[in-house]
Amino acid sequence: MLGAGLLLALSSAAALNWGFLAQHGAAASLPPLTVRRPLRSLGILFTAPRWLAGFVVGLAGWALYVAALRLAPLSLVQAASAGGIGLLALLVNRTTAARLARREWSGVVLAVAGLALLGASLARHAGGGRHASLGAVAAWIFVSLLVAGLVAGPGATRLAAGAGLGVAAGVLYAAGDVATKAAVAGGAALVFVAAVMACHGLAFVVLQLGFQRGGALATAGVSTLLTNALPIGAGMAVFREGVPPGLFGVLRVAAFCAVVAGAAVLARPE
Repeated sequence: MLGAGLLLALSSAAALNWGFLAQHGAAASLPPLTVRRPLRSLGILFTAPRWLAGFVVGLAGWALYVAALRLAPLSLVQAASAGGIGLLALLVNRTTAARLARREWSGVVLAVAGLALLGASLARHAGGGRHASLGAVAAWIFVSLLVAGLVAGPGATRLAAGAGLGVAAGVLYAAGDVATKAAVAGGAALVFVAAVMACHGLAFVVLQLGFQRGGALATAGVSTLLTNALPIGAGMAVFREGVPPGLFGVLRVAAFCAVVAGAAVLARPE
């Protein structure tokens, strides 16, 4: 079951990152989007064929992600999904006119190295509980909303163009994924279904705005890395998923740090 869950996670990453690239390319050429006129902005997006194709493929990727969560621990699913940043970088470099800077390749290499470290740590898997307290999950979501607001607002000026919105989207998507893990546990945790919809909805809006302000890696790339990295920490801190002892545990933690470092490099201004 663990192998099937990781395979689903990798498939999800491929679908999500292609979808993000398609949405970015389409959104960048559309009239300016604004939250002050939400219906007009949504109409602009959903009547753009390429953007709509990316959106549909992204939805399929999210469905694969939810299926992966039922078969594997949250930390492993998220770390495996982080490898999608490598695919996104290749797609940007091969299918668009943009050429990645050395700094961007460095961030991608760090993130992919995190995936390699994760693979090494899987030689010894540590089990863990699937259930978390409602209070712990709610606290994670609240802090995520606060951080997203700060980095999308005053903190955005310290980052690359669009990266502040990419960071905010990643934090919100990660909060939605944590709520998803709580919701699939069933029982009282079903109250987090509303949180899933709210966090993912906000993240969607923020990311589309970012697509019109920055490059694919500074927005979708950073968002993807944080979406995958933050729930690794939540898996250990909130869901009490075990960390392998000894060297394998060090590799698992190093994988998390490499993904976060990759995101930091991509978000750094030129």
